[in-house]
Amino acid sequence: MTLSEKATRKLRIDKALISSGWEPIIRAGTERRRGLVALEEYPTDNGPADYALFHREQPLAIVEAKKLTVGPQNVLQQALRYASGVSDSPFSFNGYHVPFVYSTNGELVYFQDLRQPNSRSRQVSRFHTPEALRELLERDDGQAHEWLRANPVSHPLLRPYQREAIESVEQALLDGKRRMLVAMATGTGKTLTMIALLYRLMKSGLARRVLFLVDRRALAAQAVTAFNKFEAERGLKFNQIYEIYSQRFRREDLEDDRFDPRVLPTSYLTNPDVGQAFVYISTIQRMRINLFGMPEGMPGAEADDDSDAGQLDIPIHAFDVIIADECHRGYTSSEDSKWREVLEHFDGIKIGLTATPAAHTKAYFNDIVYRYEYDRAVREGYLVDYDPVLVQSEITLKGAFLQPGEEVALKDRESGQMRFEFLEDERELPAPSIDMEWAAPDRDRKIVHELARYLREQEAEGRRFPKTLVFAHNDLPHVSHADRLVDMLRDEFGRGDAFVQKITGSPSVDRPLQRIREFRNRPEPGIVVTVDLLSTGVDIPALENIVFLRPVRSRILFEQMMGRGTRRCDEIGKTKFTIFDAVGVLDYFARATGFTADPPDKPTRTLVEIIDAIHGNVDRDYNLRVLTRRLQRIGKDVSAEGRDDFRGFIPNGDIAAFARDLPGAIERDWSGTMGLLRNTDFQRLLANYRRAQRVFIIAESPQDVVVSGYLIHTADGRAVRPGDYLTAFQAFVLENPAHVEAIEILLKRPTEWDTDALRELRQKLGAQPEGFTEERLRRAYQHELADLISIVKHAAKGEPLLSAEERVEQALNRLRANREFTEQQEHWLGLIRNHLIENLAIEKQDFNLINFTHAGGTWGRVDRDFDGKLNELLTEINTSIAQ
Repeated sequence: MTLSEKATRKLRIDKALISSGWEPIIRAGTERRRGLVALEEYPTDNGPADYALFHREQPLAIVEAKKLTVGPQNVLQQALRYASGVSDSPFSFNGYHVPFVYSTNGELVYFQDLRQPNSRSRQVSRFHTPEALRELLERDDGQAHEWLRANPVSHPLLRPYQREAIESVEQALLDGKRRMLVAMATGTGKTLTMIALLYRLMKSGLARRVLFLVDRRALAAQAVTAFNKFEAERGLKFNQIYEIYSQRFRREDLEDDRFDPRVLPTSYLTNPDVGQAFVYISTIQRMRINLFGMPEGMPGAEADDDSDAGQLDIPIHAFDVIIADECHRGYTSSEDSKWREVLEHFDGIKIGLTATPAAHTKAYFNDIVYRYEYDRAVREGYLVDYDPVLVQSEITLKGAFLQPGEEVALKDRESGQMRFEFLEDERELPAPSIDMEWAAPDRDRKIVHELARYLREQEAEGRRFPKTLVFAHNDLPHVSHADRLVDMLRDEFGRGDAFVQKITGSPSVDRPLQRIREFRNRPEPGIVVTVDLLSTGVDIPALENIVFLRPVRSRILFEQMMGRGTRRCDEIGKTKFTIFDAVGVLDYFARATGFTADPPDKPTRTLVEIIDAIHGNVDRDYNLRVLTRRLQRIGKDVSAEGRDDFRGFIPNGDIAAFARDLPGAIERDWSGTMGLLRNTDFQRLLANYRRAQRVFIIAESPQDVVVSGYLIHTADGRAVRPGDYLTAFQAFVLENPAHVEAIEILLKRPTEWDTDALRELRQKLGAQPEGFTEERLRRAYQHELADLISIVKHAAKGEPLLSAEERVEQALNRLRANREFTEQQEHWLGLIRNHLIENLAIEKQDFNLINFTHAGGTWGRVDRDFDGKLNELLTEINTSIAQ
């Protein structure tokens, strides 16, 4: 039944006002005082307003109410009309005589601050409390804005791009934006950037109470440490200027034992005070419990214990600024809604922080005000690039096929008990279900052996074992892929259990956060196997290898997993890291863009919700089809004992037959069929029926073939085989001499070769989608010293690959074949030789470089020693280099 406007006000809006502290609610003209009151039908020069909210005898807000079926956003125009007609008010803001207005239909509430010209309305989750409106009224954001304009971002710890990010956020705030997104590649110091920003916002007075949200307790502990270590002013750490609070931690959560984190007093949440200035660091899960109570299940919180958290009455103005760190999280709809529910409760400035901006993230925050991408960070030297290695397994690609008579092990998923049986018929084990329904140990064993070959080569070259992170498919009880990999890696390397460790959210892992710190800070473990606990937000700069044995189809998750290896580590001279792809993730994401449009997974409704939708005739045909499919799945999974349980409700307990007949039964006997479906005992059985025993197959007999090789990481993000890369390069060289003059010069006009031609050649080759750089081409040719000229000539004419040193020696030997040089001239030729090995061309300006000037080799001096013919000599040398 649709409520009238009057009924909506009494049943919904009055309750909402009272819950926010606006009481009593009385009719205008009957009040004795206006200290704190909501006056109904408040008279104005432009007609009666539905409500006027008074505090300390002053009208702070007009509320315009409508019935539930009317959208309230545009109704603010009516509230503005009344606000301009208030007569007994000390206020005047741009023609309005109250500072604030609301419009509501009892479900949605819109709010506008009228004190500033061109102010924007916004939706709020509930009415502000009287104290909140008074605090807003007494704030002077204009003064805070002036401070930001007058004090440039200049903290010495900040890199140039971090200063750019802070300036972009502050400009967005000056422009009146209240939601914004900052996208910075993993490893570029997002947390440091936000800490420096928050100090400036608090110093200016724009922020007093700050909520810093993360999605794991490990990240909360890291953030607390970072805040307490940040020197905000000379000689003063952040926590010596402003209070830093957090949720309760275990001692092992914290990396630095020298300080005790301070737990936030509950009153700071429930009764915010204008005099407070603090940062509260909390997990999203805990804040959600504080706002809405303990849910039945909280995805992503398996390793965190929030049992001490409870629901609190937190007003919407509890925080001025909310930072949502790693706000890309939302691989499932429940995680996405978890972020939204918490963020939308508060009426504060909201700044999202992520390395991987997804479509649903951008949709909430509206604008990406600053973006610092991985490719730029690599170009500028703040992150390292990666080398991809493809590990191909026949079983991974094709699955396995078992013949009659072969023995398999069957493991009970519930108890872990194992039994063996010989197959009586052939059986196919499909590739997509490997490690979830079955395993072929020879496959993992050979992949591990192939991986070990690379790791041992790296160890011999770097004289240290390269820290390696392996992403396993799962860590399920009794059939854990992670456990199998740990066992095989320990066997392969033979360096004891401490050398290879599992770090997951499983209860079988003792103190995972401490294990993470050990991996980061100690020589052992050298190899860690995880599933997703280390996929995001954990800094391990010394990590040199990432191994994908877990199929990933979310680009958000993939980029976060890749980001574990991108950080520089100058202590070990890290210049790159290596990706080992054993499950095809690089190929899957080869053509994806930097901005992912991956939506979160669709919500899964309960059977009760689907049945209720059918009962209410909500999209009945569709929901009936959904219910039928759900019941058919139950029919496939139910045990014999489960069918006996269903006998009390349906003939013979045959749930599959019941599902097949359900559409007809609905038509024949709507009342009776719906009565059964809505029976609470039947619904309880549908949710908790006894399932058939599920076994996990371990097939020892299939033998795998595993091969591997480096791929070329192209400029446009693909990982291609060296042969394909060189084929594309050869095609480019052969097809473009007329368009790339430097190629034409090398192949047909070598007398014109000079530094300009070399510069053009490098620029044009590098600008192609494949990114034809000398480093990539050398790796593809497996010739680490090949010079660019011989690489181009090899592609065009099949000439042999030479090193730069070989090419220069040949050129100078041709020069010496026709003349003799004095001892002094040979000295200058030695300097020219060294320059050419590095640069492949030389010109007059090069004699201003330090290697010439330190040796006294100015242009004038060298030219005199060559009898004034140095120009002609360099042309001859450049020509010989290009031949």
